[in-house]
Amino acid sequence: MEDIILAHHMLKNVITRTPLQHDAKLSEKYGCNVYIKREDLQIVRSFKLRGAYNLIRNLSELELQQGIVCASAGNHAQGVAFSCNALQIQGKIFMPSTTPRQKITQVKRFGGSYVEVILTGDTYDDAYDAAMKTCEEHGMKFVHPFDDPKIIAGNGTVGMEIFEKLDTPADYVFVTIGGGGLAAGVGTYVKAVSPSTKMIGVEPLGAASMQESLRLGEVVPLDNIDKFVDGAAVKRVGNLTFDICKDLIDDIVLVPEGKACTTILDLYNENAIVVEPAGSLPIAALDYYRDEIRGKTVVCVISGGNNDIDRMQEIKERSLIFEGLKHYFVLNFPQRAGALREFLDDVLGPNDDITRFEYTKKNDKNNGPALVGIELKYREDYDALIANMKKKGITYNEINNDPVLFNLLI
Repeated sequence: MEDIILAHHMLKNVITRTPLQHDAKLSEKYGCNVYIKREDLQIVRSFKLRGAYNLIRNLSELELQQGIVCASAGNHAQGVAFSCNALQIQGKIFMPSTTPRQKITQVKRFGGSYVEVILTGDTYDDAYDAAMKTCEEHGMKFVHPFDDPKIIAGNGTVGMEIFEKLDTPADYVFVTIGGGGLAAGVGTYVKAVSPSTKMIGVEPLGAASMQESLRLGEVVPLDNIDKFVDGAAVKRVGNLTFDICKDLIDDIVLVPEGKACTTILDLYNENAIVVEPAGSLPIAALDYYRDEIRGKTVVCVISGGNNDIDRMQEIKERSLIFEGLKHYFVLNFPQRAGALREFLDDVLGPNDDITRFEYTKKNDKNNGPALVGIELKYREDYDALIANMKKKGITYNEINNDPVLFNLLI
C-alpha cells in the first residue's frame, strides 16, 4: 500500500487520470451498476505507462546514465518509450520482427530521439533473449513488463483511482491477467481498502497461464498458447505476481478468443469505445458472472485500446465463428454447369449467404473438393443447413471443428 501511494504521487503529473464511467447499457443488460475504468484513454492508450514510469523514475542516477532496456511487442514498449522521452534517458527497445508497423511507429513517436527500436527474431522470447544479452554486455537495467515491485505498485494506482471515485466500495472488480502485473497491483490496493470486494481475474482461454499455475500451486510455463489476445497471451506469469495473486484473486474467468472479438465489436457499435482484445476480457467475463453480479456494483478495467485497424476483419470473422454464424466446409462438389445453382436452391436457406467459394482441385475437374464459407443470419438455421446437405447427398467436412485444416485454409 505504501508503495502504491508513493507511486501515485510519482505519477500524478505524468499520467492521465483516466475516467471511471458508469455504463448504462451494460448496467441494464446485467441488472447491476457497471463502471468501466478507461485505461484505453491513457496517454499511451494502456495502463502500462504507470508501472514503466514508476520503475524507471526510481532507478539510481548511475542506472539512468547507463540507460535502460526492455522487450515488448506492444503496450509495454510504448510506456517505456514515453518514460525515456519524459526523463531524457536513453533506452533500447527490443521488439519481434513480426511486430505490426503501427506499433513500431507508436514506440518511435513516444520515444523520439531517446529510444532505439531493435527488431529481432519472430517471437517475444527472441526479443527478450536479445534484450537480456544487451543488459549483460553493457550493464544496462532491464525494465520487466510485469514482474517487478515498482511495476506492480505503479499498476496499483489504477485501483486507487477507482476507489477514490466510488461512493461505496465495489462488490466486484474484473481485471485482465497476462503476466499478472495489473491484477497484482489493483488487487493489492482493493483488498487493503475493501477486503469484501471480489477480485476476478480474466484470462484468454488459449493462454490461461495464471489459472494453470494456481491449479498446480507453482509457476509453470504453458507449452503452447493462442497469441490472438496479444496483450494477455503470456506463456509464463511472473514469480512475484503469482505470489501476490494467489492470495488476492478470488476467481479466474477464461474467455474464448471469439467471445473477446464479439465484445470488441459490441463496445465499438454500442459505446463507440475502441478496445484491444486484452482490454475486452473483463467486459466479456460479465456474461459468465451474470447471476452473481445482479444488483451489485461492478468495475471492469479496460486495460488498453491499441487495436490495429488492420485486425478488424479478422476480429469480425472470429466473432461470427464463435457466435455460430459463420461456417466453413470442404464439400465434394461437381464441377459442371448448374451445380452451384442447385446448391443455392436446394441447400441454402432464405437467410443464408455464401461468402467464399473456391475449387481446390486443379486436375480431373469433373468432381472434386470445394472450400465453401457460409454465413447465417441466425445460428438456429445451422441444423437446417446440415439437414439439406445430407438430403442432397453432399459429402462434407466442417473445418471449423478441425484446427489444423482451419488454420491452413482460413
